[in-house]
Amino acid sequence: HNPALIHGGPFANIAHGCNSVIATRTALKLGDYVVTEAGFGADLGAEKFFDIKCRISGLRPACAVVVATVRAIKMHGGVAKDALKSENLEAVRAGFANLRRHTGNLAKFGVPVVVSVNRFGGDTKAELDLLTGLCADAGVEAVIAEHWAHGGIGAANLGEAVLATIERKPAAFRTLYPDAMPLREKIRTIARDIYGAADIAIDGRAAERLSEFEKAGFGNLPV
Repeated sequence: HNPALIHGGPFANIAHGCNSVIATRTALKLGDYVVTEAGFGADLGAEKFFDIKCRISGLRPACAVVVATVRAIKMHGGVAKDALKSENLEAVRAGFANLRRHTGNLAKFGVPVVVSVNRFGGDTKAELDLLTGLCADAGVEAVIAEHWAHGGIGAANLGEAVLATIERKPAAFRTLYPDAMPLREKIRTIARDIYGAADIAIDGRAAERLSEFEKAGFGNLPV
């Protein structure tokens, strides 16, 4: 029976996607470990959590957990929704590229990563074994979590894996870009390093607005 603090938490597609700094700091005073969500994946959500919330607040996470499912991996591997119940190891191999990108994004912030594979009834042993093996080959521990079926006890092994990772791999947290970097370069860094873009184009009114922001003294703010 662990307390949950729900304060703030706007969606990452319209804002930073995190709960409030007040909620996190309050939780840190009440427990030895705090789990907080940075929704919308390790790109739209986690990047903002690290580069905005952690930068401004001074919070330093000890570990990052990526939640994945075999079904989502297979969809990334090209399987249609109505075919997800059928075992498809090739789709798991193909779709793993997406998960590997997410774990790689998180590693850029200097925190150790654990993958939580949220197991569902239709997942086969072969698919689960393949996915955890692919994670291991990529240097990331993956844990099969069964809280969907068994509640909290089904995720006890995940909690143990996270604690072991924290002890074994101390975090060396860093943000993706420094405060002093120009706004245009901050946007370029996020686009390239997190989203895989080759480059960005900022012209016309958008370029003018960035210049206005910097002249007004806002250039040191995160994007």
